[in-house]
Amino acid sequence: MSNDDAAGRAKTKRGSRNRTGGGSAKARRKAARLAAVQALYQIDLSGAAVETVVGEFIKHRLGEEIDGAKFVAGDPQLFSDIVRGASHRRSEVDGILASALDPRFPLDRLELLLRAILRAGAYEMFAHMDVHPRILISEYVDVARAFYSQREPAMVNGVLDHVARALRAEDLAKPDPSRAGAEE
Repeated sequence: MSNDDAAGRAKTKRGSRNRTGGGSAKARRKAARLAAVQALYQIDLSGAAVETVVGEFIKHRLGEEIDGAKFVAGDPQLFSDIVRGASHRRSEVDGILASALDPRFPLDRLELLLRAILRAGAYEMFAHMDVHPRILISEYVDVARAFYSQREPAMVNGVLDHVARALRAEDLAKPDPSRAGAEE
C-alpha cells in the first residue's frame, strides 16, 4: 500500500469517527457525562476493570457513528475524570449519596443505571467546584431522561439537590450562570 493510500484511509477513518468533537464544548461535555454513566454502569454490571472500560470507550465509543447516525464525541478528559473519580472514590461518593437518599431506599437497592447516574453526579458535585451545582443537577437530570420517563429524573433532581445543599450551599446561593446565558 502506498503512503497516499494509507493517508487516504486515515482521513476516511478519522472523518467517520469525528473524534475531534463535532459539536460545541457544551455538547462534548454533555456527551462525556452520558458516556461516563454508561461506563460506570458497565463496570458495575460486568465487574470489568476501570482502566479497561475507560480505554474501550475512548478508543471505540466516544463519537462513533452507529447505524448512520453520527454522535458528538464526548470530551475524553471529562469522561475519564468522572469514571475514574467516581470509581476510585466510590466509598466517599456512596457515603454522600447515602446521606441524601431516603433510608427506605438505600443505594444498593437502586437499579444499576440509576446508581451510575447518581454516582457520576455526586462525584462531579464535590470534584468539579468550577461548575455551578445547578448546571450539574440539570445535566444529570437530562442523562436520567435519556433512559427513564417516569419518576427517576425527579429522583435524580432531588438527590443531587440534597447533595449540592450539603456540599456546596454557598454556590447554590449564587446566581445560576446558565440562567444568564453563560455556559459552564
